[in-house]
Amino acid sequence: MRLAADLKAFEGRIGHSFHTPDLLVRAVTHASLSSQTRPDNQRLEFLGDRVLGLVMAEALLGADEAASEGQLAPRFNAMVRKETCADVARAIGLGEVMKLGRSEMLSGGRRKEALLGDAMEALIAAVYLDGGFDAARAMVLRLWSDRIGTVDHDARDPKTALQEWAQARGMTPPAYTQTGRTGPDHQPIFTVEVTLDNGARETACAGSKRIAEQQAARALLARLEQET
Repeated sequence: MRLAADLKAFEGRIGHSFHTPDLLVRAVTHASLSSQTRPDNQRLEFLGDRVLGLVMAEALLGADEAASEGQLAPRFNAMVRKETCADVARAIGLGEVMKLGRSEMLSGGRRKEALLGDAMEALIAAVYLDGGFDAARAMVLRLWSDRIGTVDHDARDPKTALQEWAQARGMTPPAYTQTGRTGPDHQPIFTVEVTLDNGARETACAGSKRIAEQQAARALLARLEQET
């Protein structure tokens, strides 16, 4: 099988030339376009998630030999979560070569966080199956290198950090409420408010409720830490 020109150019962006081009095609094929003769990337996504985890655990251990497990775990989570995978996917133009069904194309699938993150994991698996673990590790380290070097010393999810702050002061966990939604169905903007027992609150807007909650938690935690 010969790759189309856009996928050949994509190989150059990721730094891996496929011996089995079918693997790359499968990695960029969403379930909305799958058929009996055209498998989608869901099984590859499952494998790629595990390969990414092993590469990242090894890389973070090597990057900070003095870090404890408690410090490494949130850094690991920050590196492998779907949002980070989607950010890497955007950086290499993965959305531009994804193969989507008509409904997903019309609903902005090439920009969707979940689809990009899943396809990034599938791509890692495709490289692993095509070239082995060393090839997959080399690609991941190239694409994640800046993030590994700059991951926060305390990389806890902001929602977790805010909950720990509240519990340490005898409060119940923070409450998150969606207070608004704007934009078209295929590209909504959610507004979320987070509130603590003491009345402290912050709001944030983002393209997903999860990200809006994280941003609201981060903003509130930063304000609380400044006030104490």
